[in-house]
Amino acid sequence: MDRFLTADDLAKTLRLDVREGLAGTPKTLPSKWFYDERGSALFEEITKLEEYYPTRREREILVTRAPDIAAATGARTLLELGAGSGEKTRVLLDALNGTLRSYVPVDVSGDFLEEAAAGIAADHPDLTVHAVVADYEQHLHLLPTGERRLVAFLGGTIGNMPPATRVGFLGGLRATMGEGDFLLLGADLVKDTGRLVRAYDDAAGVTADFNRNVLRVINRELGADFDPDAFEHVARWDAAEEWIEMRLRSTRDQDVSVPGLDLAVSFAEGEEMRTEISSKFRRERMEAELGAAGLETAAFWTDAADDFCLVLARPALD
Repeated sequence: MDRFLTADDLAKTLRLDVREGLAGTPKTLPSKWFYDERGSALFEEITKLEEYYPTRREREILVTRAPDIAAATGARTLLELGAGSGEKTRVLLDALNGTLRSYVPVDVSGDFLEEAAAGIAADHPDLTVHAVVADYEQHLHLLPTGERRLVAFLGGTIGNMPPATRVGFLGGLRATMGEGDFLLLGADLVKDTGRLVRAYDDAAGVTADFNRNVLRVINRELGADFDPDAFEHVARWDAAEEWIEMRLRSTRDQDVSVPGLDLAVSFAEGEEMRTEISSKFRRERMEAELGAAGLETAAFWTDAADDFCLVLARPALD
């Protein structure tokens, strides 16, 4: 296992993100801080909810198209950004069994990554598993290279980046890709507004609890005194940007202290703080952004309901 990200690095980034976000107008917090142990468990619960279709739809495409992905790429190295538990990846590993020599999972959580990588190594004894603890937005240039890489970025996570950040990220990724490399990108598609909002505002309130978890993380790590119950979960469709916004709305006038930053913050009743964007895509927009980053589409697949897509892209010819 390589470690390009330490606990101190994460702590510094958290302090910077919280200070900048709470000082902004409107206030914001990055969605990556949802995912401590509790937040990760809540998200796993979300993926099993009837309202939350993306995980099921992406897996449907993977199961159906994995043989096509293997045939098109002949990948010898599978590098997965934001690998998590690697459950969906096992579909690709099985399909690529004829050519694959190494699997490189990349994630920010070293302990979780080590456990997941060990499980995959045990199930695939002929595969070299080289785990990397890194922030893929900062450390792309440090990730292992290899012959005929397939870089997987699944789960629709690309949609959590604002458009300018997305293009910059994809351009940085393109700069690391050589001849014969491919990118497999998962993205959610524009659809009925009601279904989109329900996917981020389920009836059981699991997503609401997940959203408020960012406040618990800040309380624990920075000594803050947020009262999570004093914030309501809000999920809203922005038609102009074509993204879902998750927000936390203050239910009363309140003052919050963040001793770890020597910071005091006031919230007015009804004031909203953005915690996540989740962009939804049309094929034309996705291909335009890939093109702007120097990538061309080799294949574009959707599930039977056209809810989600997997895009196979490669470096464009000069």
